[in-house]
Amino acid sequence: MRKERLIVPILAALVVAWVVAQLLSSILFERSLRQALEDLEARGEWRVSRTESRQGWLTSQGKLLLSPLLGRPWRLELTYRARHGALSTDVEGTLLPRLDSVLQKAVGEVSAPSIPRWQGRYHTLSGHSELRLALAPFVIQQNGRELSVRGARMRLEGVFGDWRLRALLDQLTLTDGPAQLTMGPSSLESRYTYIDDAYHFAQRDHLHVESLSLHYPAYDIRVSPLDVHSHMVLDEQELRLNGELIIGEVSVPSEAPDTPLLSGRIEAELSRLNADAVRATILRLRQEASWGDASLPMAEGLLVRLAPDLKGVLSDSPRLDVTTIAIESPLLGINVNADGALFFDARGLDELMMTRLDKPEERARWLDRVDGDFTWYDAPTVAALWLGLPLGTQELEFDVVRGELRVNGRPMPQLWP
Repeated sequence: MRKERLIVPILAALVVAWVVAQLLSSILFERSLRQALEDLEARGEWRVSRTESRQGWLTSQGKLLLSPLLGRPWRLELTYRARHGALSTDVEGTLLPRLDSVLQKAVGEVSAPSIPRWQGRYHTLSGHSELRLALAPFVIQQNGRELSVRGARMRLEGVFGDWRLRALLDQLTLTDGPAQLTMGPSSLESRYTYIDDAYHFAQRDHLHVESLSLHYPAYDIRVSPLDVHSHMVLDEQELRLNGELIIGEVSVPSEAPDTPLLSGRIEAELSRLNADAVRATILRLRQEASWGDASLPMAEGLLVRLAPDLKGVLSDSPRLDVTTIAIESPLLGINVNADGALFFDARGLDELMMTRLDKPEERARWLDRVDGDFTWYDAPTVAALWLGLPLGTQELEFDVVRGELRVNGRPMPQLWP
Protein backbone atom coordinates (compact mmCIF):
# COMPACT_ATOMS: atom_id res chain seq x y z
CA MET A 1 0.00 0.00 0.00
CA ARG A 2 2.87 2.34 0.83
CA LYS A 3 4.47 1.66 -2.52
CA GLU A 4 1.22 2.58 -4.27
CA ARG A 5 1.12 5.85 -2.36
CA LEU A 6 4.63 6.67 -3.54
CA ILE A 7 3.77 6.22 -7.23
CA VAL A 8 1.84 9.50 -7.53
CA PRO A 9 4.54 11.70 -5.91
CA ILE A 10 7.23 10.00 -8.00
CA LEU A 11 5.28 10.51 -11.20
CA ALA A 12 4.56 14.10 -10.25
CA ALA A 13 8.25 14.71 -9.54
CA LEU A 14 9.21 13.19 -12.89
CA VAL A 15 6.68 15.36 -14.71
CA VAL A 16 7.94 18.48 -12.94
CA ALA A 17 11.55 17.55 -13.75
CA TRP A 18 10.63 16.99 -17.39
CA VAL A 19 8.80 20.31 -17.60
CA VAL A 20 11.72 22.14 -15.98
CA ALA A 21 14.18 20.42 -18.32
CA GLN A 22 12.07 21.38 -21.34
CA LEU A 23 11.84 24.99 -20.19
CA LEU A 24 15.57 25.12 -19.41
CA SER A 25 16.37 23.67 -22.83
CA SER A 26 14.27 26.35 -24.51
CA ILE A 27 15.88 29.17 -22.49
CA LEU A 28 19.45 27.95 -23.03
CA PHE A 29 18.87 27.44 -26.75
CA GLU A 30 17.56 30.99 -27.10
CA ARG A 31 20.49 32.38 -25.12
CA SER A 32 23.00 30.39 -27.18
CA LEU A 33 21.43 31.55 -30.44
CA ARG A 34 21.45 35.18 -29.36
CA GLN A 35 25.09 34.92 -28.24
CA ALA A 36 26.12 33.27 -31.52
CA LEU A 37 24.51 36.06 -33.56
CA GLU A 38 26.18 38.74 -31.44
CA ASP A 39 29.56 37.01 -31.80
CA LEU A 40 29.12 36.78 -35.58
CA GLU A 41 28.27 40.47 -35.82
CA ALA A 42 31.18 41.42 -33.54
CA ARG A 43 33.65 40.25 -36.21
CA GLY A 44 32.73 43.35 -38.23
CA GLU A 45 32.15 41.46 -41.48
CA TRP A 46 28.44 40.62 -41.32
CA ARG A 47 25.15 42.29 -40.60
CA VAL A 48 22.77 39.95 -38.77
CA SER A 49 19.13 40.57 -37.93
CA ARG A 50 16.25 38.43 -36.66
CA THR A 51 13.04 39.43 -38.43
CA GLU A 52 10.82 36.78 -36.82
CA SER A 53 11.10 35.02 -33.48
CA ARG A 54 8.68 32.95 -31.45
CA GLN A 55 10.08 31.17 -28.41
CA GLY A 56 7.97 28.32 -27.07
CA TRP A 57 8.06 25.67 -24.41
CA LEU A 58 8.19 22.67 -26.76
CA THR A 59 9.14 24.41 -30.01
CA SER A 60 10.65 27.70 -31.18
CA GLN A 61 10.86 29.18 -34.63
CA GLY A 62 12.08 32.28 -36.42
CA LYS A 63 13.82 33.84 -39.42
CA LEU A 64 17.32 35.33 -39.69
CA LEU A 65 18.80 37.63 -42.33
CA LEU A 66 22.56 37.57 -42.98
CA SER A 67 24.27 40.03 -45.35
CA PRO A 68 27.73 41.60 -45.83
CA LEU A 69 28.34 44.63 -43.62
CA LEU A 70 29.68 46.76 -46.48
CA GLY A 71 26.85 46.98 -48.96
CA ARG A 72 24.20 44.36 -49.50
CA PRO A 73 24.63 42.81 -52.94
CA TRP A 74 23.14 39.63 -51.50
CA ARG A 75 21.58 38.27 -48.34
CA LEU A 76 20.73 34.88 -46.88
CA GLU A 77 17.27 34.22 -45.48
CA LEU A 78 17.56 31.47 -42.90
CA THR A 79 14.48 30.01 -41.24
CA TYR A 80 14.61 27.66 -38.28
CA ARG A 81 12.27 25.49 -36.26
CA ALA A 82 13.58 24.05 -32.99
CA ARG A 83 12.09 21.09 -31.10
CA HIS A 84 13.22 21.23 -27.48
CA GLY A 85 14.02 18.06 -25.59
CA ALA A 86 15.15 17.45 -22.05
CA LEU A 87 18.82 17.04 -22.98
CA SER A 88 19.06 18.50 -26.49
CA THR A 89 17.26 20.59 -29.09
CA ASP A 90 16.85 19.44 -32.69
CA VAL A 91 16.76 22.24 -35.26
CA GLU A 92 15.89 22.29 -38.95
CA GLY A 93 15.13 24.95 -41.51
CA THR A 94 15.73 26.39 -44.96
CA LEU A 95 18.45 28.56 -46.49
CA LEU A 96 17.46 30.86 -49.34
CA PRO A 97 19.93 33.23 -51.08
CA ARG A 98 18.59 36.58 -52.30
CA LEU A 99 20.30 39.03 -54.69
CA ASP A 100 19.63 42.75 -54.86
CA SER A 101 17.94 44.03 -58.00
CA VAL A 102 21.16 45.20 -59.68
CA LEU A 103 23.05 41.95 -59.07
CA GLN A 104 19.97 39.90 -59.97
CA LYS A 105 19.86 41.53 -63.40
CA ALA A 106 23.59 40.97 -63.90
CA VAL A 107 23.65 37.33 -62.78
CA GLY A 108 20.33 36.05 -64.06
CA GLU A 109 18.05 33.38 -62.72
CA VAL A 110 19.08 30.50 -60.46
CA SER A 111 17.54 27.12 -61.12
CA ALA A 112 17.54 24.52 -58.34
CA PRO A 113 15.36 21.47 -57.68
CA SER A 114 14.39 22.69 -54.18
CA ILE A 115 15.18 25.19 -51.45
CA PRO A 116 18.27 24.02 -49.53
CA ARG A 117 17.45 22.59 -46.11
CA TRP A 118 19.70 22.33 -43.07
CA GLN A 119 19.64 20.38 -39.82
CA GLY A 120 21.30 20.79 -36.47
CA ARG A 121 21.38 19.86 -32.80
CA TYR A 122 22.07 21.85 -29.64
CA HIS A 123 23.17 19.93 -26.54
CA THR A 124 21.69 21.62 -23.48
CA LEU A 125 24.19 20.52 -20.84
CA SER A 126 27.44 21.06 -22.77
CA GLY A 127 26.33 23.94 -25.00
CA HIS A 128 27.76 22.09 -28.01
CA SER A 129 26.03 22.82 -31.33
CA GLU A 130 26.10 21.06 -34.70
CA LEU A 131 24.76 22.36 -38.03
CA ARG A 132 24.69 20.40 -41.29
CA LEU A 133 23.79 21.65 -44.76
CA ALA A 134 23.65 19.81 -48.08
CA LEU A 135 23.17 21.66 -51.38
CA ALA A 136 21.65 19.91 -54.35
CA PRO A 137 23.14 20.68 -57.78
CA PHE A 138 22.12 24.06 -59.20
CA VAL A 139 22.80 26.20 -62.27
CA ILE A 140 23.05 29.96 -62.81
CA GLN A 141 22.65 31.19 -66.40
CA GLN A 142 23.06 34.67 -67.87
CA ASN A 143 23.68 35.87 -71.44
CA GLY A 144 25.40 32.71 -72.57
CA ARG A 145 27.42 32.31 -69.36
CA GLU A 146 26.72 29.44 -67.00
CA LEU A 147 27.79 28.57 -63.46
CA SER A 148 27.14 24.97 -62.47
CA VAL A 149 27.64 23.58 -58.97
CA ARG A 150 27.41 19.81 -58.80
CA GLY A 151 26.83 19.61 -55.05
CA ALA A 152 28.15 20.79 -51.70
CA ARG A 153 28.04 19.84 -48.02
CA MET A 154 28.86 21.85 -44.91
CA ARG A 155 29.21 21.04 -41.20
CA LEU A 156 29.58 23.69 -38.48
CA GLU A 157 30.09 22.67 -34.85
CA GLY A 158 31.43 24.05 -31.61
CA VAL A 159 30.73 25.93 -28.40
CA PHE A 160 30.97 29.56 -27.33
CA GLY A 161 34.47 30.78 -28.17
CA ASP A 162 35.46 27.83 -30.39
CA TRP A 163 33.85 26.95 -33.73
CA ARG A 164 34.93 24.58 -36.50
CA LEU A 165 33.74 24.54 -40.10
CA ARG A 166 34.20 21.89 -42.77
CA ALA A 167 32.81 22.42 -46.27
CA LEU A 168 33.06 20.11 -49.28
CA LEU A 169 32.39 21.09 -52.90
CA ASP A 170 32.10 18.32 -55.49
CA GLN A 171 32.65 20.40 -58.61
CA LEU A 172 32.16 23.96 -59.84
CA THR A 173 32.13 24.77 -63.56
CA LEU A 174 32.03 28.26 -65.08
CA THR A 175 31.40 28.42 -68.82
CA ASP A 176 31.71 31.61 -70.87
CA GLY A 177 31.41 30.91 -74.59
CA PRO A 178 34.34 28.67 -75.64
CA ALA A 179 36.18 29.18 -72.33
CA GLN A 180 35.57 26.96 -69.32
CA LEU A 181 36.87 26.95 -65.74
CA THR A 182 36.45 23.77 -63.68
CA MET A 183 37.30 23.48 -59.98
CA GLY A 184 36.97 20.56 -57.65
CA PRO A 185 36.61 18.52 -55.70
CA SER A 186 37.50 21.09 -53.03
CA SER A 187 37.40 21.30 -49.24
CA LEU A 188 37.60 24.10 -46.68
CA GLU A 189 38.52 23.55 -43.03
CA SER A 190 38.33 26.48 -40.65
CA ARG A 191 38.65 27.02 -36.89
CA TYR A 192 37.66 30.27 -35.18
CA THR A 193 38.42 30.93 -31.49
CA TYR A 194 37.61 34.15 -29.67
CA ILE A 195 36.71 35.82 -26.38
CA ASP A 196 33.56 37.79 -25.60
CA ASP A 197 32.66 40.38 -28.28
CA ALA A 198 35.60 39.16 -30.42
CA TYR A 199 37.99 41.55 -28.63
CA HIS A 200 40.69 38.94 -29.24
CA PHE A 201 40.29 36.22 -31.87
CA ALA A 202 42.22 33.78 -34.00
CA GLN A 203 41.20 32.01 -37.18
CA ARG A 204 42.89 29.26 -39.17
CA ASP A 205 41.73 28.24 -42.66
CA HIS A 206 42.85 25.61 -45.11
CA LEU A 207 41.46 25.52 -48.64
CA HIS A 208 42.35 22.45 -50.70
CA VAL A 209 41.52 22.28 -54.40
CA GLU A 210 42.24 18.88 -55.87
CA SER A 211 42.11 20.13 -59.45
CA LEU A 212 41.71 23.48 -61.22
CA SER A 213 41.43 23.53 -65.01
CA LEU A 214 41.11 26.40 -67.48
CA HIS A 215 40.15 25.46 -71.03
CA TYR A 216 40.47 27.68 -74.11
CA PRO A 217 40.17 26.56 -77.74
CA ALA A 218 43.89 27.28 -78.28
CA TYR A 219 45.30 25.79 -75.05
CA ASP A 220 44.54 24.30 -71.63
CA ILE A 221 45.99 25.08 -68.20
CA ARG A 222 45.72 22.64 -65.31
CA VAL A 223 46.68 23.10 -61.64
CA SER A 224 46.70 20.04 -59.39
CA PRO A 225 46.52 20.32 -56.44
CA LEU A 226 46.27 23.81 -54.91
CA ASP A 227 46.42 24.57 -51.17
CA VAL A 228 45.89 27.89 -49.38
CA HIS A 229 46.64 28.20 -45.65
CA SER A 230 45.84 31.33 -43.66
CA HIS A 231 46.15 32.31 -39.99
CA MET A 232 44.70 35.58 -38.64
CA VAL A 233 45.23 36.76 -35.05
CA LEU A 234 43.96 39.87 -33.28
CA ASP A 235 45.56 40.32 -29.85
CA GLU A 236 46.15 43.27 -27.51
CA GLN A 237 48.77 44.95 -29.72
CA GLU A 238 48.26 44.01 -33.36
CA LEU A 239 46.42 42.19 -36.11
CA ARG A 240 48.63 39.65 -37.92
CA LEU A 241 47.81 37.77 -41.10
CA ASN A 242 49.92 34.86 -42.26
CA GLY A 243 49.29 33.09 -45.55
CA GLU A 244 50.80 30.28 -47.58
CA LEU A 245 50.09 29.26 -51.17
CA ILE A 246 51.21 25.80 -52.27
CA ILE A 247 50.99 24.97 -55.97
CA GLY A 248 51.36 21.27 -56.63
CA GLU A 249 51.88 21.38 -60.37
CA VAL A 250 50.87 23.74 -63.19
CA SER A 251 50.84 22.16 -66.63
CA VAL A 252 49.85 23.14 -70.16
CA PRO A 253 48.78 19.78 -71.66
CA SER A 254 48.23 21.21 -75.15
CA GLU A 255 51.81 22.55 -75.35
CA ALA A 256 53.91 20.34 -73.05
CA PRO A 257 51.92 17.30 -71.89
CA ASP A 258 54.86 15.62 -70.14
CA THR A 259 56.70 18.61 -68.58
CA PRO A 260 55.19 20.76 -65.78
CA LEU A 261 55.27 24.52 -66.29
CA LEU A 262 55.92 25.25 -62.60
CA SER A 263 55.33 24.20 -59.00
CA GLY A 264 56.23 25.69 -55.64
CA ARG A 265 55.11 27.66 -52.62
CA ILE A 266 54.92 31.25 -51.35
CA GLU A 267 54.58 32.23 -47.68
CA ALA A 268 54.11 35.76 -46.32
CA GLU A 269 52.97 37.60 -43.17
CA LEU A 270 51.45 41.04 -42.73
CA SER A 271 51.97 42.43 -39.21
CA ARG A 272 52.02 45.60 -37.10
CA LEU A 273 48.39 46.50 -37.82
CA ASN A 274 47.34 48.44 -34.71
CA ALA A 275 44.84 46.34 -32.75
CA ASP A 276 42.92 49.19 -31.08
CA ALA A 277 42.48 50.95 -34.42
CA VAL A 278 41.24 47.70 -36.02
CA ARG A 279 38.63 47.36 -33.27
CA ALA A 280 37.66 51.02 -33.65
CA THR A 281 37.23 50.54 -37.41
CA ILE A 282 35.01 47.50 -36.89
CA LEU A 283 32.89 49.44 -34.37
CA ARG A 284 32.57 52.38 -36.76
CA LEU A 285 31.47 50.08 -39.60
CA ARG A 286 28.85 48.46 -37.38
CA GLN A 287 27.51 51.89 -36.42
CA GLU A 288 27.40 52.99 -40.05
CA ALA A 289 25.54 49.82 -41.02
CA SER A 290 22.99 50.31 -38.22
CA TRP A 291 22.25 53.84 -39.50
CA GLY A 292 21.67 52.72 -43.08
CA ASP A 293 18.56 51.30 -44.70
CA ALA A 294 17.89 48.43 -47.08
CA SER A 295 18.59 50.47 -50.21
CA LEU A 296 21.54 52.55 -48.91
CA PRO A 297 23.25 50.73 -46.01
CA MET A 298 26.27 53.05 -46.05
CA ALA A 299 25.78 56.83 -46.20
CA GLU A 300 27.89 59.18 -48.32
CA GLY A 301 31.21 60.29 -46.94
CA LEU A 302 31.95 56.95 -45.29
CA LEU A 303 35.64 57.00 -46.26
CA VAL A 304 36.03 60.49 -44.80
CA ARG A 305 34.63 59.33 -41.45
CA LEU A 306 36.66 56.11 -41.52
CA ALA A 307 39.95 57.76 -42.51
CA PRO A 308 41.15 58.52 -38.94
CA ASP A 309 40.58 54.92 -37.85
CA LEU A 310 42.16 53.49 -41.02
CA LYS A 311 45.21 55.70 -40.57
CA GLY A 312 45.35 54.48 -36.98
CA VAL A 313 45.59 50.90 -38.30
CA LEU A 314 48.79 51.98 -40.10
CA SER A 315 50.21 53.95 -37.16
CA ASP A 316 52.64 51.19 -36.06
CA SER A 317 54.37 51.06 -39.50
CA PRO A 318 53.04 47.78 -40.94
CA ARG A 319 55.47 45.35 -42.54
CA LEU A 320 55.05 42.57 -45.07
CA ASP A 321 57.50 39.70 -44.66
CA VAL A 322 57.75 37.33 -47.63
CA THR A 323 59.55 34.51 -45.87
CA THR A 324 59.55 32.01 -48.72
CA ILE A 325 59.35 32.13 -52.50
CA ALA A 326 60.28 28.71 -53.82
CA ILE A 327 59.20 28.12 -57.42
CA GLU A 328 60.55 25.52 -59.83
CA SER A 329 59.87 25.57 -63.57
CA PRO A 330 61.08 22.43 -65.37
CA LEU A 331 59.61 23.68 -68.65
CA LEU A 332 61.53 26.99 -68.57
CA GLY A 333 64.52 25.64 -66.67
CA ILE A 334 64.29 28.38 -64.03
CA ASN A 335 64.21 28.07 -60.23
CA VAL A 336 63.28 30.95 -57.94
CA ASN A 337 64.45 30.88 -54.31
CA ALA A 338 63.85 34.28 -52.74
CA ASP A 339 62.72 36.16 -49.64
CA GLY A 340 62.36 39.75 -48.49
CA ALA A 341 60.26 42.35 -46.70
CA LEU A 342 58.43 45.65 -47.29
CA PHE A 343 57.95 48.40 -44.70
CA PHE A 344 55.56 51.36 -44.51
CA ASP A 345 56.77 54.60 -42.91
CA ALA A 346 53.92 55.81 -40.68
CA ARG A 347 55.49 59.11 -39.62
CA GLY A 348 53.36 62.16 -40.41
CA LEU A 349 50.25 60.23 -41.47
CA ASP A 350 48.24 63.45 -41.34
CA GLU A 351 50.00 64.51 -44.54
CA LEU A 352 48.32 61.67 -46.46
CA MET A 353 44.73 61.68 -47.71
CA MET A 354 42.88 58.41 -48.27
CA THR A 355 40.06 60.18 -50.06
CA ARG A 356 42.44 61.23 -52.87
CA LEU A 357 43.99 57.81 -53.61
CA ASP A 358 42.33 57.89 -57.02
CA LYS A 359 44.75 60.69 -57.96
CA PRO A 360 48.20 59.68 -59.35
CA GLU A 361 50.02 62.32 -57.30
CA GLU A 362 48.46 61.08 -54.05
CA ARG A 363 49.28 57.43 -54.85
CA ALA A 364 52.86 58.55 -55.45
CA ARG A 365 52.97 60.14 -51.97
CA TRP A 366 51.88 56.85 -50.42
CA LEU A 367 54.38 54.81 -52.44
CA ASP A 368 57.09 57.24 -51.34
CA ARG A 369 56.72 55.77 -47.84
CA VAL A 370 57.39 52.15 -48.90
CA ASP A 371 60.86 50.68 -48.43
CA GLY A 372 62.18 47.14 -48.46
CA ASP A 373 64.43 44.58 -50.05
CA PHE A 374 64.21 41.16 -51.70
CA THR A 375 66.95 38.66 -52.51
CA TRP A 376 66.85 36.10 -55.34
CA TYR A 377 69.41 33.42 -54.49
CA ASP A 378 71.21 31.41 -57.19
CA ALA A 379 69.50 33.35 -59.96
CA PRO A 380 69.92 31.86 -63.44
CA THR A 381 72.10 33.58 -66.04
CA VAL A 382 69.09 34.47 -68.19
CA ALA A 383 67.63 36.56 -65.32
CA ALA A 384 70.81 38.65 -65.12
CA LEU A 385 70.66 39.09 -68.89
CA TRP A 386 67.07 40.35 -68.72
CA LEU A 387 68.05 42.90 -66.08
CA GLY A 388 71.14 44.15 -67.89
CA LEU A 389 73.57 42.77 -65.28
CA PRO A 390 76.86 40.90 -65.81
CA LEU A 391 76.30 37.31 -66.90
CA GLY A 392 78.16 35.95 -63.87
CA THR A 393 75.70 37.53 -61.40
CA GLN A 394 74.25 34.77 -59.23
CA GLU A 395 72.47 36.77 -56.52
CA LEU A 396 69.98 39.52 -57.29
CA GLU A 397 69.29 42.18 -54.65
CA PHE A 398 66.06 44.09 -55.26
CA ASP A 399 65.82 47.24 -53.14
CA VAL A 400 62.69 49.36 -52.73
CA VAL A 401 63.71 52.89 -51.76
CA ARG A 402 60.83 55.34 -51.30
CA GLY A 403 58.74 53.36 -53.75
CA GLU A 404 61.46 53.12 -56.41
CA LEU A 405 62.84 49.68 -57.37
CA ARG A 406 66.56 49.08 -57.84
CA VAL A 407 68.41 45.84 -58.59
CA ASN A 408 71.98 45.31 -57.37
CA GLY A 409 72.32 49.06 -56.83
CA ARG A 410 71.15 49.99 -60.34
CA PRO A 411 67.80 51.49 -61.42
CA MET A 412 65.41 48.77 -62.45
CA PRO A 413 65.36 48.57 -66.29
CA GLN A 414 62.07 48.80 -68.11
CA LEU A 415 61.22 45.24 -69.09
CA TRP A 416 58.09 46.04 -71.08
CA PRO A 417 56.54 49.15 -72.68
